[in-house]
Amino acid sequence: MIKRTLPPSASVATKGQDGRLVAPAATRNADALCGLLVKWAPTEGQALEIASGTGQHVSAFAHGLPALKWQPTEVEPERRASINSYTSDLPNVAEAVALDATAPGWHAKFSDQNLIVLINLVHLISWPETQVLIAEAAQTLAPKGRFILYGPFKRSGRLTSDGDQRFHDALVQQDPEIGYKDDGDIASWMATQGLNVLEVVEMPANNLTFVAEKPAS
Repeated sequence: MIKRTLPPSASVATKGQDGRLVAPAATRNADALCGLLVKWAPTEGQALEIASGTGQHVSAFAHGLPALKWQPTEVEPERRASINSYTSDLPNVAEAVALDATAPGWHAKFSDQNLIVLINLVHLISWPETQVLIAEAAQTLAPKGRFILYGPFKRSGRLTSDGDQRFHDALVQQDPEIGYKDDGDIASWMATQGLNVLEVVEMPANNLTFVAEKPAS
């Protein structure tokens, strides 16, 4: 999304074959995320992934949920090329398009989505940018559409592991406006935007997933 100088551990990816980038974190959490989506995502319709990164996730999701039509997005051209390399043989994945989801107004280009997925981004952007992103996602969803938001978060204002504390401190040192967001603030802002938080799921490596749904009417 917004380009910043971040700690090396924030978004690590190495170059592989055919223009593909490989992120160790995406390799580690793909199975857990696929299992989560199989449980909570709609089985068919339009699916938008915000900040698709290397393309490893959307490739796995498209295999696991083949009746969904996936639209990956990413700011950086190199990463869009990587996404397209991972998904070129998947008929249910469109070519990656540019999207800065922290900018107001993007919902007009991606209306009536049955699913929106966002993985490991909000700790790398500011709180006002997070608010814009969630507000735009809420407007983008179709009735009964679901928003799956995954990443590291504070719990009730507290960081709950030494590793989280170190990573949060490193992020804030680079940019005082970014860092871990609080789970209560996320849930409250989702509700303010008209989304019902169905579940907050504990995930491996001390991460959380918010499962939110847009009401039918």
